[in-house]
Amino acid sequence: MKRTYLYSLLFLKCPRCRQGTFLEAHPYKISNMNKVKDHCPKCKLKYHIEPSFYTGSMYVSYAVGIAVAVATYVLSLIFGLDFGPTGILLSIILILLLLMPYIGAVSKSIWAHFFLKYNPEIAKKVSNDSRT
Repeated sequence: MKRTYLYSLLFLKCPRCRQGTFLEAHPYKISNMNKVKDHCPKCKLKYHIEPSFYTGSMYVSYAVGIAVAVATYVLSLIFGLDFGPTGILLSIILILLLLMPYIGAVSKSIWAHFFLKYNPEIAKKVSNDSRT
């Protein structure tokens, strides 16, 4: 099964094989919130290139948060929801608070995909190994 780049990012899959899980647990599980695994369970890719590798994902998280805030505002305009400035601000804050764990997880996934590249040969091998 061929998985796309966007699928791998949004569903938190391994950057190299796009099949293995990226996080220890679901982003909303508080005890392991956004904790990245040491390596891919399918292709054994080491996720931590260096200590504090995912510190740079904070910049990505900021950009994703801004995109979510703008999308919330635009959707409120499209659906004709007239909350006023205070209501719009509160709706943006509420959406950001609800999505905060997922935004953090996706930001780490995007950051990893910048540096850890997809390898179709390994993905095919992992896919064939999982079928047998």
